[in-house]
Amino acid sequence: EAESDDRLGLPGDAEGECDVDSKTDTPDAPVSTADSDNTLEYLNKALEGLPPRWKNYWIRGLLSICMISGFFLIIYMGPITLIFVVMCVQIKCFHEIITIGYRVYHSYELPWFRTLSWYFLICVNYFFYGETVADSFGALVRREEPLQFLARYHRFISFTLYLAGFCMFVLSLVKKHYRLQFYMFAWTHVTLLIVVTQSHLVIQNLFEGMIWFIVPISIVICNDIMAYLFGFFFGRTPLIKLSPKKTWEGFIGGFFSTVVFGFILAYLLSQFQYFVCPVEFNSETNRFTVECEPSDLFVMQEYTLPAALQNTLRWKTVNLYPFQIHSIFLSSFASLIGPFGGFFASGFKRAFKIKVKNIS
Repeated sequence: EAESDDRLGLPGDAEGECDVDSKTDTPDAPVSTADSDNTLEYLNKALEGLPPRWKNYWIRGLLSICMISGFFLIIYMGPITLIFVVMCVQIKCFHEIITIGYRVYHSYELPWFRTLSWYFLICVNYFFYGETVADSFGALVRREEPLQFLARYHRFISFTLYLAGFCMFVLSLVKKHYRLQFYMFAWTHVTLLIVVTQSHLVIQNLFEGMIWFIVPISIVICNDIMAYLFGFFFGRTPLIKLSPKKTWEGFIGGFFSTVVFGFILAYLLSQFQYFVCPVEFNSETNRFTVECEPSDLFVMQEYTLPAALQNTLRWKTVNLYPFQIHSIFLSSFASLIGPFGGFFASGFKRAFKIKVKNIS
């Protein structure tokens, strides 16, 4: 058991530390297809005369425009489509992380790791989304007798399903590999905590009004793009060793650009019921509706400016949607904390030696 842990670079019973950059840390994870250079051949040919730095810039720009256009199309298709997109992203993230653990686990020919991982994903999703269905589709649940039974005993059923998976894990334990199997059990549960919990909260926000989904997602996207642009054109000072290409200029430029973008986007979306009204299920039409009397948060109000700003701007009052003030705090949070998600991913790739091809 200790020998197998040493091969993995996992802490054993003996004292000492292992070098996180050593080749015995973990086996190289397979190259993700998402990280491969899948740029269309004609695009590479069209840009082949450019220096690598500018070629990389144009490829990223064109692909970003395509992805943002697709995002607009998904928003136009409505809240149900957004929910399915969030679920698909959740499943893909879970698959990517579990695949890394599976590569380590499978090398010892131990049973059921991948099967149990996906089983636990189903159990956790059943628990979270069952709660959402019971709350958001109350009229539908009360109308269908089978759904009434599932809603009434939902938590008991969820707990029973989890216990079944727990028992299957115990039965799968193999002598001399207990520690490794418990590492993988913890790996699965931490992945579930990070991925499924966040996706569930995202969908909960979506039901409160699409603006609570669109604005946070958009400002994170904006911050990523503007930080890249400011870093590309003005970057000189490295920000963090985990990501050598990240610069202070990009970080600061992305912060101010994101605050301005979030403020303007909040003003535009606050004018439409389609974005600000909670998503509700209409049992008569069996469809979702987004019609309501907007709350005070999305009603234009007059604010008196501080004396210092009055002298500078020569305005005494301004008319704003209260949500625009919220957007300033949301944008600040996304600009200061959001980049650390990228740093975390960079550290994760280095820890497990995930190879990524350069897009250029």
